[in-house]
Amino acid sequence: MARNTLAAAAETKTTPLGVCAPDDDVLLEASALRKAYGSGDSSVTVLDSVNLSLRAGEMVAIVGPSGSGKSTLLHLLAALDTPTSGTVYFEKKTLETYRDEAVAEFRNRRIGFVWQRHHLLPDFTAAENVAMPLLMRDSSLDSALEVAGRWLKEVGLESRMQHRASQLSGGEQQRVAIARALVGGPSLLLADEPTGDLDERNSSAIMDLIERLHRTHQLTSILATHNPVLAKRCDRILRLEHGLLQPDAVDQQAPSSAVEGEKS
Repeated sequence: MARNTLAAAAETKTTPLGVCAPDDDVLLEASALRKAYGSGDSSVTVLDSVNLSLRAGEMVAIVGPSGSGKSTLLHLLAALDTPTSGTVYFEKKTLETYRDEAVAEFRNRRIGFVWQRHHLLPDFTAAENVAMPLLMRDSSLDSALEVAGRWLKEVGLESRMQHRASQLSGGEQQRVAIARALVGGPSLLLADEPTGDLDERNSSAIMDLIERLHRTHQLTSILATHNPVLAKRCDRILRLEHGLLQPDAVDQQAPSSAVEGEKS
């Protein structure tokens, strides 16, 4: 399973659907989320009655085949899209109650989003790319670049701050994207296939970085991935398939094998 298997098994109470039981530590919750595109006979349901409860400090992996709706789910949780029906709660407050400007501020301050394709601005430096979320808050350029520089140092790119994004390797670009996602001090990190465009060595290095930042900055994180090796490094694994979110079979089997390993 995941790291801290025994602790996670002992501390996480689950319903039959593998959703954490109600808890004061719940940061994010989705209730009966449904997302459909089109109408009538041409309607396609991507998500169907998805329930999810995420406790503060958890790192959860969502796995599933391409096209299963992992990106759609993350977009709903980040208020980048709206569900056809159902509700997303953040700190027990429904996102539906946020006005447009409040939703934008929520995304800027509380959510860090890492895309599979980094979406950096190629003609801007690494520091300028990381500073963008702060500039959107009307921070001064000097102040934003100073904070961006600290984050680039933390992700190991201190020497690349003044390089344009187009001059960086794929692994470096994703490190810049992670720094950009976290520069505003969010409490929730959502990463959509963050290693999908990287080779095995860089994928492992990026996951190491995400785990370290998750721990040192006390984040709550959801990673959508098709990589089972990376998924097993998370606290829980949920599988999204045919519009339904369920506990992953491999993840459910792990506690017993982990206990046997402890006994041997």
